[in-house]
Amino acid sequence: AAGARILETACGPCIGMGQAPPSGGVSVRTFNRNFFGRSGTADAQVYLVGPAVAAASALQGFLADPRELGHGPELSDSPLPVIDDNMIIAPPVAGGAVEIIRGPNIRPLLLKEPLPETITVEVILKVEDNITTDHIMPGGSRILPLRSNIEAISKYVFNAVDESFAVRAQKSGSGVIIGGENYGQGSSREHAALAPMHLGIKVVLAKSFARIHHANLVNFGIIPLTFADPEDYDRLSMGDMLVIENVGKQLREEIVILRQLDGRGHIAARHGLSQRQVAILQAGGLLNLTRQRRQSG
Repeated sequence: AAGARILETACGPCIGMGQAPPSGGVSVRTFNRNFFGRSGTADAQVYLVGPAVAAASALQGFLADPRELGHGPELSDSPLPVIDDNMIIAPPVAGGAVEIIRGPNIRPLLLKEPLPETITVEVILKVEDNITTDHIMPGGSRILPLRSNIEAISKYVFNAVDESFAVRAQKSGSGVIIGGENYGQGSSREHAALAPMHLGIKVVLAKSFARIHHANLVNFGIIPLTFADPEDYDRLSMGDMLVIENVGKQLREEIVILRQLDGRGHIAARHGLSQRQVAILQAGGLLNLTRQRRQSG
C-alpha cells in the first residue's frame, strides 16, 4: 500500500541498473556501496542505511528513526520457496564435447601471451589514493550488458576519470598505471583487471593495493607492484617510459627494478607475490596456467 516493490536478488540498483535517483537527489539505500556515481546518478547523495531505517524514511519522506514509529509487525515464518531448475541443461557427466552458442554480444575470452623477459611500458594514467573498481570499470545500464564482450566493455575503462584512457592505452599497447594508496578498493569485479589487460596494461605500480583486486590483477597476467619508497610516486608522470629487464628472475626476488628510459635513474618496487602467483604471471594468467597443467597431465 505504501508503494514498496520487491526486486530480484541481483546487482540492479546497487550498480545503477534501475532506481537511479534524480540529479542531486537524496536516496537512502540498504546496499553496501555508495561510491561516486554508483547509483547511476553522478551527483546523487546516497546514504547507506538498514532496512528498518529505509522503510521508515520512505513512509515519512525524511531520514527517520524507526524506533519512533512504535513496535513493528509480527512476521510469521514463510514457507520455503519452490526451486524450479527445469530450464537448466546440465553438462554431460563424462565432460564430452558441448557446442557453445554465442550471440553477437558474447565473445570468447581473450588470453595473454606468457610473460616476456623484458617489459617496456608507458605511464598511461596516474591516479590518487582510494581508486575503486567503479573508477576502473564503471557499472550502469550502458556497460553491464557488455560484460560478456571484453572488447566492447574495455572502451569504458577509467571513463569517469579520463575519457581518453582506453584509446591511449590501446594505442600504446604496453602500459603501466600509477596508483596511490588502496588501489582497487570496493567491489571485487574481475572486469576491473580483465578489461585493462585487454587494453595492453602490463603493470600497475601503486603505494598499496586492495587485496581482492591485487589477486585479480595477477589472475589476468598484470603485474601488481608497490613502491619500495612511496615518495617515488612523485617522480613519475604521464608519458614516462619504464623498462623491467629479466622479469622472471626479478619476480623470484624481493625487489623489482623499473629503469627510467629518460636516464633519470630507476624505481624500486616490491611485489609480495607467492611462488604460485609468480607462476600465474609467467604463464600469462591463471587460465593459461590451468590449461598448461591440464595438457601436461
